[in-house]
Amino acid sequence: MSNPLARRGFLVGGAVIGAGALVSACTSNEPAAPPSAAAAPSAAPAAGGGNDTPGEKVVIGFSAPAADHGWIAAIAKNAEAAAKQYTDVEFKPVEPTNDINAQISAVESLIAAKVSALVILPNDGRQLNQIARRASDAGIPVVNLDRVFPDKLSYRTWIGGDNYGMGVAAGHYVGKRLKDKGVADPVILEIQGIATLPLTQDRSKGFADALTTYGFRVTAQQDAQFTVESGTEVAGNLLQAHKKIDALWNHDDDQGIGVLAAIKEAGRSEFFMVGGAGSANAMREIQAGTGVLEATVTYSPTMASSAVRLARLIAQGKGMSDLVENQVPQSITLASETVTKENVADYLPLGFES
Repeated sequence: MSNPLARRGFLVGGAVIGAGALVSACTSNEPAAPPSAAAAPSAAPAAGGGNDTPGEKVVIGFSAPAADHGWIAAIAKNAEAAAKQYTDVEFKPVEPTNDINAQISAVESLIAAKVSALVILPNDGRQLNQIARRASDAGIPVVNLDRVFPDKLSYRTWIGGDNYGMGVAAGHYVGKRLKDKGVADPVILEIQGIATLPLTQDRSKGFADALTTYGFRVTAQQDAQFTVESGTEVAGNLLQAHKKIDALWNHDDDQGIGVLAAIKEAGRSEFFMVGGAGSANAMREIQAGTGVLEATVTYSPTMASSAVRLARLIAQGKGMSDLVENQVPQSITLASETVTKENVADYLPLGFES
Protein backbone atom coordinates (compact mmCIF):
# COMPACT_ATOMS: atom_id res chain seq x y z
CA MET A 1 0.00 0.00 0.00
CA SER A 2 3.04 2.25 0.24
CA ASN A 3 3.09 3.20 -3.42
CA PRO A 4 -0.36 4.82 -3.62
CA LEU A 5 0.39 6.62 -0.40
CA ALA A 6 3.75 7.93 -1.50
CA ARG A 7 2.21 11.25 -2.30
CA ARG A 8 4.37 13.87 -3.95
CA GLY A 9 5.42 16.89 -1.98
CA PHE A 10 3.34 19.19 -4.16
CA LEU A 11 1.27 20.62 -1.35
CA VAL A 12 3.61 20.89 1.60
CA GLY A 13 2.71 23.22 4.43
CA GLY A 14 -0.68 24.57 5.33
CA ALA A 15 -1.47 25.40 8.92
CA VAL A 16 -5.07 25.30 9.97
CA ILE A 17 -6.49 28.74 10.60
CA GLY A 18 -8.13 28.73 13.98
CA ALA A 19 -7.16 25.11 14.60
CA GLY A 20 -8.83 23.63 17.61
CA ALA A 21 -11.60 26.22 17.75
CA LEU A 22 -14.17 23.49 17.30
CA VAL A 23 -12.70 21.15 19.86
CA SER A 24 -12.31 23.25 22.99
CA ALA A 25 -15.35 21.56 24.53
CA CYS A 26 -13.25 18.43 25.04
CA THR A 27 -11.68 19.86 28.16
CA SER A 28 -13.73 22.87 29.12
CA ASN A 29 -17.27 23.80 30.02
CA GLU A 30 -16.80 27.24 28.52
CA PRO A 31 -18.76 27.65 25.27
CA ALA A 32 -16.64 28.11 22.18
CA ALA A 33 -16.95 31.48 20.47
CA PRO A 34 -18.66 31.28 17.07
CA PRO A 35 -16.25 31.24 14.12
CA SER A 36 -15.77 34.55 12.36
CA ALA A 37 -14.21 35.44 9.06
CA ALA A 38 -12.45 38.31 10.83
CA ALA A 39 -10.93 36.07 13.48
CA ALA A 40 -7.18 36.25 13.76
CA PRO A 41 -5.36 33.08 12.67
CA SER A 42 -4.22 30.89 15.57
CA ALA A 43 -2.84 27.39 15.86
CA ALA A 44 -4.90 26.36 18.90
CA PRO A 45 -7.12 27.99 21.53
CA ALA A 46 -5.70 28.95 24.90
CA ALA A 47 -6.20 26.24 27.46
CA GLY A 48 -8.89 26.84 30.03
CA GLY A 49 -11.33 25.01 32.27
CA GLY A 50 -11.05 22.42 35.05
CA ASN A 51 -9.54 19.60 33.01
CA ASP A 52 -6.94 21.95 31.60
CA THR A 53 -5.44 22.64 35.02
CA PRO A 54 -1.91 21.16 34.99
CA GLY A 55 -1.78 17.62 36.32
CA GLU A 56 0.47 14.61 36.12
CA LYS A 57 3.23 14.97 33.53
CA VAL A 58 2.52 12.78 30.50
CA VAL A 59 4.46 11.95 27.34
CA ILE A 60 2.34 11.69 24.22
CA GLY A 61 3.85 9.92 21.23
CA PHE A 62 2.59 10.92 17.78
CA SER A 63 2.86 9.16 14.42
CA ALA A 64 1.27 10.14 11.11
CA PRO A 65 1.95 9.98 7.38
CA ALA A 66 4.33 12.44 5.76
CA ALA A 67 2.89 15.94 5.48
CA ASP A 68 3.06 16.14 1.72
CA HIS A 69 -0.39 17.60 1.14
CA GLY A 70 -2.44 20.22 2.93
CA TRP A 71 -4.76 18.09 5.03
CA ILE A 72 -1.99 15.88 6.47
CA ALA A 73 0.19 18.94 7.04
CA ALA A 74 -2.66 20.47 9.02
CA ILE A 75 -3.04 17.27 11.06
CA ALA A 76 0.58 17.48 12.24
CA LYS A 77 0.39 21.21 12.97
CA ASN A 78 -2.84 20.81 14.94
CA ALA A 79 -1.40 18.02 17.05
CA GLU A 80 1.75 19.95 17.89
CA ALA A 81 -0.13 23.17 18.60
CA ALA A 82 -2.56 21.42 20.97
CA ALA A 83 0.28 19.80 22.91
CA LYS A 84 2.00 23.17 23.37
CA GLN A 85 -1.03 24.44 25.26
CA TYR A 86 -0.21 22.18 28.22
CA THR A 87 2.73 22.45 30.58
CA ASP A 88 2.10 18.88 31.71
CA VAL A 89 2.48 17.40 28.20
CA GLU A 90 5.71 16.35 26.52
CA PHE A 91 5.00 15.88 22.82
CA LYS A 92 7.10 13.18 21.22
CA PRO A 93 6.51 12.98 17.45
CA VAL A 94 8.36 10.51 15.26
CA GLU A 95 9.49 11.07 11.69
CA PRO A 96 6.39 11.15 9.46
CA THR A 97 6.46 8.61 6.65
CA ASN A 98 4.31 7.12 3.92
CA ASP A 99 6.10 3.78 4.18
CA ILE A 100 4.20 1.18 6.20
CA ASN A 101 7.29 -0.58 7.57
CA ALA A 102 8.90 2.72 8.52
CA GLN A 103 5.80 3.76 10.43
CA ILE A 104 5.73 0.43 12.25
CA SER A 105 9.37 0.91 13.27
CA ALA A 106 8.65 4.47 14.41
CA VAL A 107 5.76 3.33 16.60
CA GLU A 108 7.94 0.53 17.99
CA SER A 109 10.42 3.18 19.12
CA LEU A 110 7.65 5.01 20.98
CA ILE A 111 6.55 1.78 22.67
CA ALA A 112 10.15 1.13 23.70
CA ALA A 113 10.32 4.66 25.12
CA LYS A 114 7.29 3.79 27.28
CA VAL A 115 5.31 6.90 26.39
CA SER A 116 2.19 7.62 28.44
CA ALA A 117 -0.13 7.52 25.43
CA LEU A 118 0.03 7.26 21.64
CA VAL A 119 -1.80 9.20 18.96
CA ILE A 120 -1.56 7.33 15.66
CA LEU A 121 -2.91 8.24 12.25
CA PRO A 122 -1.93 5.11 10.32
CA ASN A 123 -1.12 5.06 6.63
CA ASP A 124 -3.39 2.03 6.56
CA GLY A 125 -5.34 0.88 9.60
CA ARG A 126 -5.24 -2.82 8.71
CA GLN A 127 -1.50 -2.91 8.10
CA LEU A 128 -0.71 -0.95 11.27
CA ASN A 129 -3.22 -2.84 13.43
CA GLN A 130 -0.68 -5.28 14.87
CA ILE A 131 1.69 -2.59 16.15
CA ALA A 132 -1.18 -0.63 17.69
CA ARG A 133 -2.34 -3.81 19.42
CA ARG A 134 1.17 -4.34 20.74
CA ALA A 135 1.13 -0.85 22.27
CA SER A 136 -2.28 -1.44 23.84
CA ASP A 137 -1.19 -4.81 25.22
CA ALA A 138 1.86 -3.07 26.72
CA GLY A 139 -0.46 -0.79 28.68
CA ILE A 140 -0.04 2.27 26.45
CA PRO A 141 -3.44 3.73 25.53
CA VAL A 142 -3.74 4.42 21.81
CA VAL A 143 -5.85 7.24 20.40
CA ASN A 144 -6.59 6.12 16.86
CA LEU A 145 -6.89 9.14 14.58
CA ASP A 146 -8.91 9.07 11.35
CA ARG A 147 -8.07 5.76 9.60
CA VAL A 148 -9.42 3.16 11.95
CA PHE A 149 -7.72 0.01 13.21
CA PRO A 150 -10.05 -2.97 12.58
CA ASP A 151 -9.38 -4.52 16.00
CA LYS A 152 -11.03 -2.49 18.76
CA LEU A 153 -8.55 -3.98 21.24
CA SER A 154 -5.84 -2.06 19.36
CA TYR A 155 -7.02 1.35 20.53
CA ARG A 156 -8.53 3.01 23.57
CA THR A 157 -10.38 5.73 21.67
CA TRP A 158 -10.99 6.47 18.00
CA ILE A 159 -11.64 10.01 16.77
CA GLY A 160 -12.19 10.96 13.16
CA GLY A 161 -14.43 12.49 10.58
CA ASP A 162 -17.70 11.08 9.32
CA ASN A 163 -16.70 9.65 5.96
CA TYR A 164 -20.12 8.17 5.27
CA GLY A 165 -21.64 11.46 6.40
CA MET A 166 -19.41 13.35 3.95
CA GLY A 167 -20.87 11.31 1.12
CA VAL A 168 -24.39 11.79 2.41
CA ALA A 169 -23.93 15.56 2.69
CA ALA A 170 -22.46 15.77 -0.83
CA GLY A 171 -25.19 13.51 -2.21
CA HIS A 172 -27.99 15.55 -0.70
CA TYR A 173 -26.52 18.79 -2.02
CA VAL A 174 -26.14 17.33 -5.51
CA GLY A 175 -29.54 15.62 -5.47
CA LYS A 176 -31.46 18.66 -4.26
CA ARG A 177 -29.73 21.02 -6.70
CA LEU A 178 -30.51 18.75 -9.63
CA LYS A 179 -34.11 18.24 -8.51
CA ASP A 180 -34.58 21.99 -8.10
CA LYS A 181 -33.21 22.49 -11.62
CA GLY A 182 -35.60 19.88 -12.95
CA VAL A 183 -32.82 17.71 -14.37
CA ALA A 184 -33.88 14.20 -15.34
CA ASP A 185 -31.38 11.34 -15.71
CA PRO A 186 -28.37 13.51 -14.81
CA VAL A 187 -24.72 12.73 -15.53
CA ILE A 188 -23.09 12.66 -12.08
CA LEU A 189 -19.34 12.07 -11.80
CA GLU A 190 -17.36 11.14 -8.70
CA ILE A 191 -13.62 11.57 -8.17
CA GLN A 192 -12.42 9.56 -5.17
CA GLY A 193 -9.20 9.76 -3.20
CA ILE A 194 -7.55 6.35 -2.71
CA ALA A 195 -10.13 3.76 -3.75
CA THR A 196 -8.76 0.92 -1.58
CA LEU A 197 -9.10 2.80 1.71
CA PRO A 198 -12.21 2.05 3.81
CA LEU A 199 -12.70 5.79 4.35
CA THR A 200 -13.01 6.30 0.58
CA GLN A 201 -15.43 3.41 0.28
CA ASP A 202 -17.55 4.89 3.09
CA ARG A 203 -17.64 8.26 1.33
CA SER A 204 -18.74 6.65 -1.92
CA LYS A 205 -21.43 4.59 -0.20
CA GLY A 206 -22.83 7.64 1.56
CA PHE A 207 -22.91 9.55 -1.73
CA ALA A 208 -24.66 6.72 -3.56
CA ASP A 209 -27.17 6.19 -0.75
CA ALA A 210 -28.10 9.88 -0.64
CA LEU A 211 -28.45 10.10 -4.42
CA THR A 212 -30.78 7.11 -4.37
CA THR A 213 -33.32 9.09 -2.33
CA TYR A 214 -33.64 11.43 -5.33
CA GLY A 215 -33.77 8.62 -7.85
CA PHE A 216 -30.24 9.36 -9.10
CA ARG A 217 -27.02 7.34 -9.36
CA VAL A 218 -23.34 7.93 -10.08
CA THR A 219 -22.63 7.77 -13.81
CA ALA A 220 -18.85 7.32 -13.57
CA GLN A 221 -16.34 7.06 -10.73
CA GLN A 222 -12.54 7.20 -10.68
CA ASP A 223 -9.91 7.62 -7.95
CA ALA A 224 -7.22 10.31 -7.95
CA GLN A 225 -4.87 9.29 -5.08
CA PHE A 226 -5.19 12.56 -3.13
CA THR A 227 -2.66 14.39 -5.32
CA VAL A 228 -2.94 17.49 -7.49
CA GLU A 229 -1.31 15.75 -10.42
CA SER A 230 -3.69 12.79 -10.31
CA GLY A 231 -6.60 15.14 -9.82
CA THR A 232 -5.68 16.95 -13.03
CA GLU A 233 -5.20 13.71 -14.96
CA VAL A 234 -8.37 11.99 -13.75
CA ALA A 235 -10.54 15.05 -14.23
CA GLY A 236 -9.14 15.52 -17.72
CA ASN A 237 -9.99 11.94 -18.63
CA LEU A 238 -13.52 12.22 -17.27
CA LEU A 239 -14.12 15.50 -19.07
CA GLN A 240 -13.04 13.94 -22.36
CA ALA A 241 -15.23 10.89 -21.80
CA HIS A 242 -18.36 12.88 -20.94
CA LYS A 243 -19.29 15.69 -23.28
CA LYS A 244 -22.14 16.73 -20.98
CA ILE A 245 -21.95 16.68 -17.19
CA ASP A 246 -24.53 17.84 -14.66
CA ALA A 247 -22.66 17.47 -11.35
CA LEU A 248 -19.29 16.34 -10.00
CA TRP A 249 -18.26 15.40 -6.48
CA ASN A 250 -14.55 15.44 -5.70
CA HIS A 251 -13.71 13.73 -2.39
CA ASP A 252 -10.67 15.84 -1.51
CA ASP A 253 -10.02 19.58 -1.80
CA ASP A 254 -6.24 19.09 -2.03
CA GLN A 255 -6.55 17.02 -5.20
CA GLY A 256 -9.36 19.41 -6.11
CA ILE A 257 -6.75 21.99 -7.09
CA GLY A 258 -5.82 19.71 -9.96
CA VAL A 259 -9.45 18.90 -10.72
CA LEU A 260 -10.34 22.59 -10.99
CA ALA A 261 -7.27 23.25 -13.13
CA ALA A 262 -8.37 20.59 -15.61
CA ILE A 263 -11.90 21.99 -15.70
CA LYS A 264 -10.66 25.51 -16.37
CA GLU A 265 -8.22 24.26 -19.00
CA ALA A 266 -11.06 22.45 -20.77
CA GLY A 267 -13.26 25.54 -20.61
CA ARG A 268 -16.16 23.54 -19.16
CA SER A 269 -18.82 25.27 -17.05
CA GLU A 270 -22.11 23.48 -17.77
CA PHE A 271 -22.04 21.62 -14.42
CA PHE A 272 -21.54 22.36 -10.73
CA MET A 273 -19.01 20.75 -8.41
CA VAL A 274 -18.89 19.83 -4.72
CA GLY A 275 -15.57 19.43 -2.91
CA GLY A 276 -14.53 17.53 0.18
CA ALA A 277 -12.63 18.19 3.45
CA GLY A 278 -12.98 21.98 3.64
CA SER A 279 -9.71 23.56 2.53
CA ALA A 280 -9.31 27.33 2.65
CA ASN A 281 -8.47 27.24 -1.04
CA ALA A 282 -11.80 25.61 -1.87
CA MET A 283 -13.69 27.98 0.41
CA ARG A 284 -12.15 31.02 -1.28
CA GLU A 285 -13.18 29.57 -4.64
CA ILE A 286 -16.73 29.10 -3.34
CA GLN A 287 -16.75 32.61 -1.92
CA ALA A 288 -15.62 34.12 -5.23
CA GLY A 289 -18.44 32.34 -7.06
CA THR A 290 -16.68 32.58 -10.41
CA GLY A 291 -16.21 28.88 -11.14
CA VAL A 292 -18.03 25.56 -10.99
CA LEU A 293 -17.24 24.84 -7.32
CA GLU A 294 -20.38 25.61 -5.33
CA ALA A 295 -19.86 23.74 -2.06
CA THR A 296 -17.54 21.56 0.00
CA VAL A 297 -18.32 19.10 2.79
CA THR A 298 -16.08 19.25 5.85
CA TYR A 299 -13.62 16.70 7.21
CA SER A 300 -11.70 18.90 9.59
CA PRO A 301 -8.06 18.24 10.57
CA THR A 302 -8.85 19.89 13.91
CA MET A 303 -9.51 16.28 14.93
CA ALA A 304 -5.76 16.04 15.61
CA SER A 305 -6.03 18.75 18.27
CA SER A 306 -8.81 16.78 19.91
CA ALA A 307 -6.81 13.55 19.67
CA VAL A 308 -3.91 15.03 21.63
CA ARG A 309 -6.28 16.46 24.23
CA LEU A 310 -8.02 13.11 24.58
CA ALA A 311 -4.69 11.30 24.92
CA ARG A 312 -3.75 13.65 27.75
CA LEU A 313 -7.04 13.07 29.56
CA ILE A 314 -6.80 9.30 29.19
CA ALA A 315 -3.18 9.20 30.38
CA GLN A 316 -4.11 11.29 33.42
CA GLY A 317 -7.18 9.19 34.20
CA LYS A 318 -9.64 12.00 33.51
CA GLY A 319 -12.95 12.12 31.68
CA MET A 320 -14.52 14.85 29.56
CA SER A 321 -15.88 17.66 31.70
CA ASP A 322 -19.05 18.16 29.63
CA LEU A 323 -20.05 14.49 30.04
CA VAL A 324 -21.45 12.72 33.09
CA GLU A 325 -19.31 9.62 32.53
CA ASN A 326 -15.96 9.32 34.30
CA GLN A 327 -14.07 8.03 31.26
CA VAL A 328 -13.35 9.37 27.78
CA PRO A 329 -15.69 7.74 25.19
CA GLN A 330 -14.45 4.87 23.04
CA SER A 331 -15.43 6.57 19.79
CA ILE A 332 -15.94 10.19 18.70
CA THR A 333 -17.17 11.07 15.23
CA LEU A 334 -17.04 14.65 13.99
CA ALA A 335 -19.97 15.98 11.97
CA SER A 336 -19.60 16.67 8.25
CA GLU A 337 -21.02 20.07 7.42
CA THR A 338 -21.89 21.58 4.05
CA VAL A 339 -20.15 24.86 3.21
CA THR A 340 -21.77 27.05 0.54
CA LYS A 341 -21.50 30.68 -0.52
CA GLU A 342 -24.18 31.50 2.04
CA ASN A 343 -22.16 30.32 5.07
CA VAL A 344 -18.57 30.21 3.80
CA ALA A 345 -17.55 33.31 5.77
CA ASP A 346 -18.26 31.40 8.99
CA TYR A 347 -16.14 28.40 7.98
CA LEU A 348 -13.21 30.06 6.23
CA PRO A 349 -11.26 30.69 9.48
CA LEU A 350 -11.29 26.91 10.04
CA GLY A 351 -10.06 25.98 6.57
CA PHE A 352 -6.64 24.40 6.04
CA GLU A 353 -4.26 25.67 3.38
CA SER A 354 -3.71 23.42 0.38
